[in-house]
Formats: sequence, structure tokens, C-alpha cells
Amino acid sequence: MQPSRRTALAALLAGLLVLAALVLESVLSTVVFAVTVAYVLYPFRETVSGYGYSGRVAAGAATAAGFLGVVALALPLAYVLYRRRLDLLAFLGAIPERIVVDLGTFVYVLETAPLLQTAQEALRGLAIALAAAAPVIALKLVVFVILVYGLLLKPNAPRVAALRLCPGEYHDVLFALHRRTASTLRAIYVLQGATAIATFVVALVTFAALGYESPFALAVVAAVLQFVPVLGPSVVVIALAVVDLVAGNAFRAAIVLVVGLVFVGFVPDAVIRPRLAGGATDLPVSVYFVGFVGGLLTLGAVGFVVGPLVVALLAETVRLLSNNGAPTQQQLPGLGADPDPTADGTPPPDTDDEPSP
Repeated sequence: MQPSRRTALAALLAGLLVLAALVLESVLSTVVFAVTVAYVLYPFRETVSGYGYSGRVAAGAATAAGFLGVVALALPLAYVLYRRRLDLLAFLGAIPERIVVDLGTFVYVLETAPLLQTAQEALRGLAIALAAAAPVIALKLVVFVILVYGLLLKPNAPRVAALRLCPGEYHDVLFALHRRTASTLRAIYVLQGATAIATFVVALVTFAALGYESPFALAVVAAVLQFVPVLGPSVVVIALAVVDLVAGNAFRAAIVLVVGLVFVGFVPDAVIRPRLAGGATDLPVSVYFVGFVGGLLTLGAVGFVVGPLVVALLAETVRLLSNNGAPTQQQLPGLGADPDPTADGTPPPDTDDEPSP
């Protein structure tokens, strides 16, 4: 491809990407999430394809696995809420108009009527908002599934376009960034799953030690909520403290609020996650934590993936510059060797079953 034509197409692509980001702003986070999930599901797609199945079957199997994974995250929480709905309604109906908190010499009277009215209005507003957002959520889920399937069906199409637009002497940079992206995304999702498992174990021990009924179900909810940024399992701890306070057990409410927020809400995110992150993402713990928190505060839920990824790509670029731009021979785990481009920088044609770099 002639340099002038390549430059023109690159400029056109950049302009269209900006236009697409503006037009598709409402589903942009869904698109980003789908791209990251496709990266993670690609090894499974290749495993299925290795058994002799076509690219369509392999892409469909990997997409189904991703969809079932998303459903598996929401199902335990929905099941527990459904099973405990009558207990929740009975609890709300049994709340007195005032609660007396007696801690030895300290006595405090809490007026619950305004709080209950505020809570009822908040729940009513939440129910209306969820009902109104249900069609939008369903559409975004359809977009997510279709996009993941399309990316897994033609996994090399973006690479082919990038290699054709990029001069041949810079292909090693693209491959280095690709390897860093793939390894970082897989590590982030594995890290999130490991943190959720750690949260489940810590929550199970904590709730069982404090004498709560159904500590296993409470631990499952806490582990699932670990995938919810910022608040996460702290919601379970605060809810248990409120229940104990209403029941007149102010001592256990104070204990679960302190112990639960520290061990269930704080330790998995601030201690376990950073310790696992250093080895999993090949990033310093402080750098990963800055990307994680900054991504959440800036981009919302999708930021827990995009934040560390941007920081990882920045670190990879700095590493390339520190090597004077020399290509690296090191291969990251789980990734194959880079295909050799032709002398003029033209990549091989894209096929359904062609392995990705």
C-alpha cells in the first residue's frame, strides 16, 4: 500500500472512530466491555476450533460461555433476593417508629419514620427506574452478545486492518501492545474472580463467627457484589447492621459494622487484590491500584477494566522507549509467536481459523 494512501486511510479511520464514539456514546461502555470479553474468550474459541469445529461453531460456543458467565454472576443475587423477599417485607413492616440505642451510659433515640419514608420513596424510584431501563438493558445485552460473537468469528480482522495501515517497521510495536493487552485483560478478569472468591471465604468466616443465619447465602451475595465497583460487599454488611439495630441488638450491629467493613469490604479490595495484581498483571501494585481507582472514578463500572489496561499499555510503551524502540523477543504466557509480515508490511489474508498473534 502506498504511504500516501495509507496515511489517508489512517486519518479517515481516526475520524470515523471519533464520530462513532460520539454517535454510539450510550452503548460505548457496552462495546468496550464486549471487546475486553472477546479478548478473554479468544483462547477458549481457539480450543474449540482445535477440535476440528468451524469458526462459526467455535465463536458461538465461546460467546455462549461468556453469556452464561454474565448470567451466573447475576443469578445467585437474584435468587437470594427472591427467596428472601417475604423476610424483607416483614422486616420493613416490623420497624418501629423509633429505635432506642442503649450502649451502657450512652442512650440515643433514632426516629425511623422519616428514614422509612425516604427508603420507601427510594425503593419506589429504583423500581420505576429499573422497569423503565429494562428494554435498554435488554438491547445492550443483545449488542454485547452480537459484538462478542462477531469479534470471535473474525478475530483477525482488526489486526489485518492495523497491520495494513501501519508501516512494516512498526509491526513489532503493534504485536507488543497486543500481547500486553491480551495478558492484562485476562489477568484482570482472573484477578476479579480470585478477589470474589477471597471475599466469599472471608465473608463466610465473618458472618458464621458473628452467628448470622444462612452465612453461606450472605457470603455468596457478598462475593457477587464484589463485581459491583466501589460499594460492593459493603452493602451486605450495612444491611446486616441495620437489621440488628432494628432488632435491638445494637452491640452486634456495631461489631458487624466495624469487623464487616474492615474484613469483608476493605481487605479484599485493598489487600488481597493488590497482592494478586502485582504478579498477574505484571504491573507494580501502586500503578495497578491507581489505574483501577482512576478508571472507576472516571469511567464508572467499565473503568475497573479500562483503567488498568490503559496503565499497562502506557507501561509497555515506556518499556519500548527504554529499549530504544528495539523489538522484544520475550513472549507473554499463553500467546503464540507473532506471524512474520511480508517485506512491504502486508499481512496475510484474514480467515475464520487463522490464529491471532
